[in-house]
Amino acid sequence: MAKARHLFGTDGIRGPANIHPMTPEVALRLGMAVAAHFGRHGRVVIGKDTRLSGYMFETALAAGVCSMGAQVMLVGPLPTPGIAYITRSMRADAGVVISASHNPFQDNGIKLFAADGFKLPDEVEVELEGQMAPGVLDPRVAHGAEIGKAIRIDDATGRYITHLKETFPPELRLDGLRIVVDCAHGAAYRVAPAVLGELGADVIAIGVGPNGTNINDRVGAMHPEAMRRAVLENSADIGVALDGDADRVVFCDHRGALVDGDAILAICARDLASRGALRSKAVVATIMSNMGLDRCLSAEGIKVVRTPVGDRYVVEEMVRGGHSLGGEQSGHVLFLDHGTTGDGVLATLQVLLVMLRSGKSLEDLASVMVRFPQVARAIPVAKKVPLQQLPQLGALIRTIEAELGDEGRVVVRYSGTESKLRVMLEGPERDRLEGYAGRIGEVVSAELGSPTAA
Repeated sequence: MAKARHLFGTDGIRGPANIHPMTPEVALRLGMAVAAHFGRHGRVVIGKDTRLSGYMFETALAAGVCSMGAQVMLVGPLPTPGIAYITRSMRADAGVVISASHNPFQDNGIKLFAADGFKLPDEVEVELEGQMAPGVLDPRVAHGAEIGKAIRIDDATGRYITHLKETFPPELRLDGLRIVVDCAHGAAYRVAPAVLGELGADVIAIGVGPNGTNINDRVGAMHPEAMRRAVLENSADIGVALDGDADRVVFCDHRGALVDGDAILAICARDLASRGALRSKAVVATIMSNMGLDRCLSAEGIKVVRTPVGDRYVVEEMVRGGHSLGGEQSGHVLFLDHGTTGDGVLATLQVLLVMLRSGKSLEDLASVMVRFPQVARAIPVAKKVPLQQLPQLGALIRTIEAELGDEGRVVVRYSGTESKLRVMLEGPERDRLEGYAGRIGEVVSAELGSPTAA
């Protein structure tokens, strides 16, 4: 049986900065483990988003890597997919991202990429955790001239901008399109406006004044109301809202109606299939994606393959099955012909391409998918007990599933990054779903307790 991970969750290590496990000491040991695993004389790219604590973790990680004799390449604030790209393009041995994505600034996280730009499999993270234990790597530290050094890659942002523009056909331009882009005061605050502007768009940029503490604060993909207001105020054609590390995106059309990751998958899958560019004639989505996606794509002969929640699991299935398009309802969208991880700016360019080729507005394109009502709840819990050990919750879920039949679903899972139980219900009537969600919340509180009561 595979060993369990204790530090790594579904997307790296994450938590409040300066509270275990997100401490400089852990970051130092992780840097040492990364260098030991990927090679004593290897090269490790380290990038970050715009959080205040990023300086602290950047320094600690670099110290750990250098202490083992490896070299560090610092790229500063750059979107997660940009760090994956730089890792590949510069032939580095590993890439490290310091970011807590959509979380508030008080949190931070660390996630890792291998030399090919893909996230590490679970078994490698288990091995790294073993090497991080006190004393394990101490006998192997470098001395004298063998100690590594750190250099700064000053043109990393420009390299990534060029890469993104090269995914856009050279014969097409964005002239005449007015685009609102909300960068969440995060890692894409320079990249996204530059890419869209250099391709000819009239760009209204918001969320581009990071100060270390305002990342995701009432802006970005988690708070799309700022984008929607800006679209309406500026009579824009489309709104784009990225999260803190820009690996996910949500849109709104010219009327301010939201367009999520499921709709993006539907739009892009239909376009790719019409041009014979959708490998395997399938799209990879997670268990959280709306049943409307299946209905929309099945009419075009496109299959939806589902995975557990987490873009890493989407990518693993895409690679395994030879698929070219996948993503999550939350806005992680992956185009494996262009990148190795979710990329909000890349997804934006692909949606804009469909608009240009079809001559249709985002409102018209998104209308092809009729979604089932969904109700989602994130219920704080005092502890995470295996779901199969919760008899009351299991019985209630079976009852609800029987009542919904083929017209709905119940998805219950623990958050990989927070002390919460996530519940998603889908079916034909929202009022019924709200009632079911309330009943589940009561049972969860009874069986698992709440953090305040713990």
